[in-house]
Amino acid sequence: MKAFKYVLLLGLLIGPVNLSYSQEKKLGRIDMVNLPAVVIKSAGDDFSVYLPDRNPDPKVRTLQDSFIAYDLGKNFEGYETYLVYMEVKGGTLSATYNEKGQLISVVENYKDVVLPSKLIYEIYKKYPGWEIVNDKYLYSQEKGDIVKKQYNIKIKKGKESQKLKVHPDGQLIAEN
Repeated sequence: MKAFKYVLLLGLLIGPVNLSYSQEKKLGRIDMVNLPAVVIKSAGDDFSVYLPDRNPDPKVRTLQDSFIAYDLGKNFEGYETYLVYMEVKGGTLSATYNEKGQLISVVENYKDVVLPSKLIYEIYKKYPGWEIVNDKYLYSQEKGDIVKKQYNIKIKKGKESQKLKVHPDGQLIAEN
């Protein structure tokens, strides 16, 4: 009987402790953070850095994915600079490598792309009644630093038309 009392007493002491140790569950919204994608390709002792854009247009992503998957191999050997040119309908990507196979620069041009929703919102907010009729997307970088990331957009209202240079977030660079 004494052993039963100790087991019961031990069970009463350990039981609540065990239940109170359960992990706290936090319910609610989980914030997703998009980190910039960086592709690093080794070229001997040097590294090549390419920052693909998070553009919503599938043709932009397809061309950038093809470039990332491209294996330069030993093609660059014997040349001071080596040019890689890729093309899809409505877009081009040209990349320059040095004699060591290190990526120097990338220039991308696209026509009639899917515009980011924030950009569309900002344009229609600043130019009510106007319609987007043409767009070009320019994206370039040198040695892993983004040099240009802009949209050239043509808007029209009736017989009037204007050309805009705009950042992807909708901030106006220039207007003609």
